[in-house]
Amino acid sequence: MNIFITGATGYIGGTVAAKLMEAGHTITGLARNGERAALLNARGIGPVVGTLDDLDILADAARAADAVVNAANADHPFAARAITQALEGSNKVLLHTSGTSIVADNANGAAGGTVYAEDTPLDPLPEKASRVATDRMVVDAAARGVHAVVMCPCLIYGRGLGVRPDSIQVPLFIETARASGVPRHLGLGLNIWSNVHIEDCADAYVAALERAPAGSYFYVEAGEDSMLDLNRAVGRLLGLGEETETLPLAEAIRAWGLPMAHGMGSNVRVIADRARSVLGWAPSRAPLLDDIEHGSYRDALAG
Repeated sequence: MNIFITGATGYIGGTVAAKLMEAGHTITGLARNGERAALLNARGIGPVVGTLDDLDILADAARAADAVVNAANADHPFAARAITQALEGSNKVLLHTSGTSIVADNANGAAGGTVYAEDTPLDPLPEKASRVATDRMVVDAAARGVHAVVMCPCLIYGRGLGVRPDSIQVPLFIETARASGVPRHLGLGLNIWSNVHIEDCADAYVAALERAPAGSYFYVEAGEDSMLDLNRAVGRLLGLGEETETLPLAEAIRAWGLPMAHGMGSNVRVIADRARSVLGWAPSRAPLLDDIEHGSYRDALAG
């Protein structure tokens, strides 16, 4: 198949592209400028030069492809709408990327107990309401002849296979610990995030392309850990010991930005039983804490 990917130079999209190419597919990818286009070309991906704001370019590339993976920005409803409308009546597969911060609770490091399955009712925070509405718009496109599927990954970690090989969250905690001399988390750090290795995440996309029913929605997770335990693993990685300390919210906002600060203090817990049962997806990579202390993050530190 000829598959068009937005976010092909990114962490998720780049790794999905690599996995799809391994499976024998031809990939074209959105590139916002000539430099990014050259990076895609070097990886055997045909570039489509444009941005998510170039709705006509998106629509044309979607129509020209056999399937589409939208992995660039979960919070760009205009791009998502342009792609879904371009595919109406085609029965082509569209894998749209959301993210599990839609279940965030702004707990500021306090523990929380809600674990969301796909049929658990959502009452998103105001800042996430637009993303939920976009997800629903994509799912609803199944009634208009789009084989639409929403993939909703959680905290992704590990070394990616694309142009951008690193995630955001774990390196942020590592750099914060290096700068402070101690790992730091919001509040008590008892809040929990579900997580998944980037290659396991990409495998779920490949499985969804092959087996997901139209109009389906999948959480993608392979485990969960508290921010306290994550930061203790960072401390061991850096030789700082087990001690951690609280990062005040106002300081986190200044250092990380407001959305990231609130997100990293939230509980974001989901269960991917549907992906396992419907897609036959079986995550197998090293768990998050092991990958921090003994895997790709130690390798990156040594390199």
